Amino acid sequence: MIAVVMSMLSGFRVLPALVSVFIWLLVIESFGHAAQTDVDCLRAIKISLEDPFNYLSSWNFDNTTEGYICKFAGVECWHPDENKVLNIRLADMGLRGEFPLGVSSCSSLTGFDISGNNIRGNIPSNISKLIGFVTSLDLSSNRFSGEIPVDLANCSYLNILKLDNNQLTGQIPPQIGLLSRLKEFSVTRNQLTGPVPRFINATIPAESYANNQGLCGDPLPPCQGPSKKNHTPAILGGGVGGSLLGALGISIVSLTFSLSPSYAQEIFSADAHKEYVSSVFQLSMFEKSVSKMNLNDLMKATDSFSEENIIGTGRTGTIYKAVLEDGTSLMVKRLQDTQHSEKEFISEMTTLGSVKHRNLVPLLGYCMTTKERLLVYRHMPNGTLHDKLHNVKDGAKPMDWTLRLKIGIRAAKGFAWLHHSCNPRIIHRNISSNCILLDGDYEPKISDFGLARLMNPVDTHLSTFVNGDFGDLGYVAPEYMRTLVATPKGDVYSFGVVLLELVTREKPTYVAKAPESFKGNLVEWVSQLSSTSRLQDAIDASLVGKGFDSELFQFLKIACRCVLPGPKERPSMFELYQLLRAVGQHYEFTTEDDVLVISDTEDADQLVELIVARDA
Repeated sequence: MIAVVMSMLSGFRVLPALVSVFIWLLVIESFGHAAQTDVDCLRAIKISLEDPFNYLSSWNFDNTTEGYICKFAGVECWHPDENKVLNIRLADMGLRGEFPLGVSSCSSLTGFDISGNNIRGNIPSNISKLIGFVTSLDLSSNRFSGEIPVDLANCSYLNILKLDNNQLTGQIPPQIGLLSRLKEFSVTRNQLTGPVPRFINATIPAESYANNQGLCGDPLPPCQGPSKKNHTPAILGGGVGGSLLGALGISIVSLTFSLSPSYAQEIFSADAHKEYVSSVFQLSMFEKSVSKMNLNDLMKATDSFSEENIIGTGRTGTIYKAVLEDGTSLMVKRLQDTQHSEKEFISEMTTLGSVKHRNLVPLLGYCMTTKERLLVYRHMPNGTLHDKLHNVKDGAKPMDWTLRLKIGIRAAKGFAWLHHSCNPRIIHRNISSNCILLDGDYEPKISDFGLARLMNPVDTHLSTFVNGDFGDLGYVAPEYMRTLVATPKGDVYSFGVVLLELVTREKPTYVAKAPESFKGNLVEWVSQLSSTSRLQDAIDASLVGKGFDSELFQFLKIACRCVLPGPKERPSMFELYQLLRAVGQHYEFTTEDDVLVISDTEDADQLVELIVARDA
């Protein structure tokens, strides 16, 4: 039926949006009785993947209420009261295994995102049979290997296809260029070779092919010799099919990477590896204690960037633990592709290296090669605030209130310094509990500050986000969806969500103790409780009745102020820091020397009273 409608519409100049809506109305109709298969789909996905950090703990299939799967972490439904999955977004969850074949049972799926995990193996050769109606597919930042399957070209509804930062080899199937709806395509940081496809309805920039030394053809440098000729025009007349590739005799160009057991040889070319030991790639350090390290030393410290040393993976890159010969521990961040020239990158590094504060993760240095950008930080032994709040092992006690309050106050101090005292001012743009690290004394240290600017060549104090990358789910200020502009008040909203996490110990996108009928996120849940005068019900039960109830309620009210829908209604980051200081005034968390050098307009206690009175 859908094929017939598509054939009819192809003869008219119908608006693409109208066509898409009409198609999906047909899809919904054709799968109207597919609720149980969607439940089976999610169950199969959970079974097939290892979940070391328990992100899928909310996927409890004991419930039989219609729409219960819509509350699962990372699951979006067509309607909150129907078991019909619209999108599955499982990015950056540390999941392990191979491509979950059970996704084929999600019959109404339009978006599938498993980026930033540790998924291995080949991309299924029959992938169009598994996700035939998907419009957005993101498999980036995993460990996929082998060749890109030709069958991807049969996923005819794809608008977005991201395969970057994997270990894919061979040629990009030229048939992918026939995907008429495709607007975004990326295969950066793989081991691909041969000519790139010619897309019939999109312009794919050279940046989308970066760090694949064997690729060639427009917009990359021309291919050399007849074996690398792009045969896409010939394919246009023959349709999409796997057998066509062999019939056309398209050669697969040999890998230019020098393979060896060392992971270094997998991610760098042999010529670049020879340059490691040269002074050109000497590690540029901001502290003299490790100034003699070069890239060879750094690779040795990370065991050639082995998987076992991965601490975390995010949008800006992968973090590895590095141990020097003298036993010193460091963190090395291998950045995703930056869009800055070497001169601009060095300038940015010089600026970030000079940004020093007690509550920022110290950037010790950086290393730059032709293809790579590495940042070196001091190691934080207690990991992320997110893990300390949400990944508490069975039998372990959650953090007590005074520790959470200290973390909140001192993290606010670091953010306020970035906003108000740092020159130039830095808007973080991606605040979450994952970007707040804890040292050996549980002192909070803010990471990734300045990286949004580094990854984005547009440089203003109100820089525009690129490619619709709004940050982590659950932390995004509502105005971003409308303006696509990063502002200081957007940072305040994101940090307000972190404060809610501290006092409720609930995740931003999933509230465990909310009733089953609730379909929203943490901010929506707290707002709902506030509107019915039950705000105290949001406080973590392990903290209640231990002599801190007044502080807990004040802290919660301040957090609520930060996540108000209107940016003008939120405090500035400096005002927020002063508010939190007032809550913790009976503790020795801050001293007079800690106060930021900014003139106060109101006493902190009065600010707290004002907020409580205003929201009462």
